[in-house]
Amino acid sequence: MSLLDSVKNTFVPIHREGYPFIAAFGAATLFLGYFSSILFWIGLILTAWCVYFYRDPERVTPVDDRLVVSPADGVISAVGPAVPPSELGLGSGEMTRISVFMNVFSCHINRAPVRGRITRIEHKPGKFLNAELDKASAENERNGLVIDSPNGTIAAVQIAGFVARRIVCWADAGGSIAIGERFGLIRFGSRVDVFLPSNAVPRVAVGQTAVGGETVLAEFGGTAVTPLVRIS
Repeated sequence: MSLLDSVKNTFVPIHREGYPFIAAFGAATLFLGYFSSILFWIGLILTAWCVYFYRDPERVTPVDDRLVVSPADGVISAVGPAVPPSELGLGSGEMTRISVFMNVFSCHINRAPVRGRITRIEHKPGKFLNAELDKASAENERNGLVIDSPNGTIAAVQIAGFVARRIVCWADAGGSIAIGERFGLIRFGSRVDVFLPSNAVPRVAVGQTAVGGETVLAEFGGTAVTPLVRIS
């Protein structure tokens, strides 16, 4: 690998959704800097954080219909049975839910957990509770994608949080999506829930760090039970 390749790999691309915010932070920094050097440095740090927040790195996604990958970077905050949001039309029965919580320093690009056809996209207004709370799934503003996958119907639900006030989704109902493909983002700190059929075997545990598009959340056709873990 050449020195130029090393330098290029150091810099992560920025998603275009972030350009207006980065420009606004930068302009505010220059304005405040005219009056105070302290405010300038504070603004510069916040601008750097904004650039970091909108990073859009490439990910190495396993292309295997048996696998379900994480839709986001963050910490696994819940693994277990739950009833999916009613607006998704998935019935009142419980499915296996795996939740990924993103803080304000996580990469907020959301990716498809499986491949398939998007049969439904539903946005529902709601509250802005702490996204780590279990009741945020039912009460917070959210946007859900229902995907008809090779292993049945799966849903990915973007949930706004206490700080997050804007859910962005650029996928279209009726279109196809590939596993690991980008479909949206949430500003600024939030959660994504994945609802899976009961025959999906979870491969993660609460507290584990997930990488969007890379970490395997669950597996279809697996014979092993959910793995035991230890913190070390």
